[in-house]
Amino acid sequence: MSFSNLTRRGLIKTGAVAGAGLALPTYLSAAAHSGFTNAPQGDTVTLGFNVPQSGPYADEGADELRAFELAVEHLNGMGDGGMLQTFSSKALDGTGIMGKKVQFVTGDTQTKSDAARASAQSMIQKDGAIMISGGSSSGVAVAVQGLCQEAGVLFMAGLTHSNDTTGKDKKANGFRHFFNAYMSAAALAPVLKNLYGDDRKVYSLTADYTWGWTQQESIQAATEAMGWETINDVRTPLAATDFSSYIAPVLNSGADVLVLNHYGGNMVNSLTNAV
Repeated sequence: MSFSNLTRRGLIKTGAVAGAGLALPTYLSAAAHSGFTNAPQGDTVTLGFNVPQSGPYADEGADELRAFELAVEHLNGMGDGGMLQTFSSKALDGTGIMGKKVQFVTGDTQTKSDAARASAQSMIQKDGAIMISGGSSSGVAVAVQGLCQEAGVLFMAGLTHSNDTTGKDKKANGFRHFFNAYMSAAALAPVLKNLYGDDRKVYSLTADYTWGWTQQESIQAATEAMGWETINDVRTPLAATDFSSYIAPVLNSGADVLVLNHYGGNMVNSLTNAV
């Protein structure tokens, strides 16, 4: 494929063709014919913000939603324009998107893949959303990205760190701006070596879902390449709040480094305090 000839319209059509062979709900069948479900009509365009408003990552979801709402204000020419003022491109000039005023709807992923897909489907089917964004869990991101591919709408990943999002689970209609687990491990390894040497023994506690898995795999590969040894990796439930039972095995393992492959202030604080 020649990327120099890959246009946005072509990308959308490619994604629609890929999804056309799937058994799609009736409301999604338009994607196979027009290349774009919910093509904007009139003078508005609707975006769907699918964030965890409940569940383990609710605090992060609240921050995301505030940021999305602020972005919409700036896109529509309210406030001081924010980051729009720093862009060299003037395609976004405070008159919405391509002259269409931006409106938005929200959904609650609950930090659960099934709930996230259901809320995204509702925003696409009932609200006419042309793009879905958000999510503070890579498991949710992968699930919603797959739905958006089937639906023929864009998925702009909000906060997803797993290698799988744009690795084995990549989709033509899915985009990410966030660095992945491989990149963070590659950046951290030389810093850890400089601070702690090259003869450390590691015990990992890992959140049991796609981000945790790829984060741990990436950290292990990067640190073992510089001489560290991984003694054990223990998976912990995503919704866990009490980690006291995990601490004794860590202390008795002979490890001198504990790696927490966890995300979210409450989780990391709980583990740190337990240690």
